Amino acid sequence: MKIISWNVAGINACMKKGLIDSMKKEDAEVYCFQEVKATKEKMPKFIDGYEEYHSFAEKKGYSGVSTLTKVKPLNVIYGIGEKEFDSEGRMVTLEFEEFFVINVYFPNSQRELKRLDFKLKFNDLFLKFCKKLEKKKPILAFGDFNVAHTELDIKNAKANEKNAGFTKEERNWFTEFLKNGFVDTFREFVKEGDHYTWWTYRNNARERNIGWRIDYSVASESIKNKITESKILNKVYGSDHCPISLTIKVKK
Repeated sequence: MKIISWNVAGINACMKKGLIDSMKKEDAEVYCFQEVKATKEKMPKFIDGYEEYHSFAEKKGYSGVSTLTKVKPLNVIYGIGEKEFDSEGRMVTLEFEEFFVINVYFPNSQRELKRLDFKLKFNDLFLKFCKKLEKKKPILAFGDFNVAHTELDIKNAKANEKNAGFTKEERNWFTEFLKNGFVDTFREFVKEGDHYTWWTYRNNARERNIGWRIDYSVASESIKNKITESKILNKVYGSDHCPISLTIKVKK
């Protein structure tokens, strides 16, 4: 099963920049889109053959996640169970035979870190949510975590130490999250730096590869040996993020 995750920074804008062509080329079984910024009425038409599951933000033009799947899920969970986060459309979880697939868009702690506490509360709820699901079966979590975990995951570490997405609090949480029995799947295959998933539109940052790796596919340790590939698709354009891809062995 191939699963692709992408912060599309507006699904309708990304559609105009070649999203459907990318989907046809990759032909993944599951797509996890974050920051769709759409309402139910404004969702575009996708390729036939996928079931769609959406969590929209109450605020128009903001947040929202969409999961598309060729494989019918056994169950669907919308949100994380807290109204202050679920009203922002941040999570959809699909249960399959062998694992759960979580599509998640973490809050941004914002300038002057005015939403850092809000984000850290979400982070803690997310860990509890994952551990609860793990009592039943392993998890795969995909999305924009809005944090560059280590200095390898950001181009200019020193200059960003007190900025949203690279604070000590956010990075420490991610470290603790992984210690709870999860793996950053990309790091199972690639150890070196200079691999990013987000670039500012300013100063030709993407062309110069001055970026951050803030989009992750995380797996329960119990299924990491079934993962055959975890990649960053940095040649795919259409957003200020690029997609990430994971392939995992499943029973026939």
